[in-house]
Amino acid sequence: MSAVFRTMEAGFEPMTEARLDEVVAVERRAYAHPWTRGNFADSLRSGYEAQLLCAGEVLIGYFVAMRGVDEVHLLNITVDSAYQGQGWGRVMLDALALWSRGQGAQWLWLEVRTSNVRAQHVYQRYGYRRVGERRNYYPAEQGREDAIVMSYKL
Repeated sequence: MSAVFRTMEAGFEPMTEARLDEVVAVERRAYAHPWTRGNFADSLRSGYEAQLLCAGEVLIGYFVAMRGVDEVHLLNITVDSAYQGQGWGRVMLDALALWSRGQGAQWLWLEVRTSNVRAQHVYQRYGYRRVGERRNYYPAEQGREDAIVMSYKL
């Protein structure tokens, strides 16, 4: 199926309430502790930047980011498991950086699970640097899991 997407054009569109069921389905496939529909709906109501990456009607991935004074905090970025390893995460990071620069941001910030080594490598290759840690930040199978805090200078 992925060969089909090499010939299809992908693009971004705003995340809307109408597509939240699809978003939540991707989220559940991707994570042991996924965001809920309510988390996404709250983000939309709060006016956070929320974009879908689609090829035709197919949802490849999405991101949700919150603007601050001179920074943007990436709250969620997900590529559907069927399309991981194809460069879509970098496409979304590029779109996020472009939007953030347009907002006057100087920095991008994120947290990533200490166990999510694959995502850490994606962020590091992109240019994010580890700047700290948040203890017991994420829910986990056995209690809580630490987060690595990373930043990227725009």
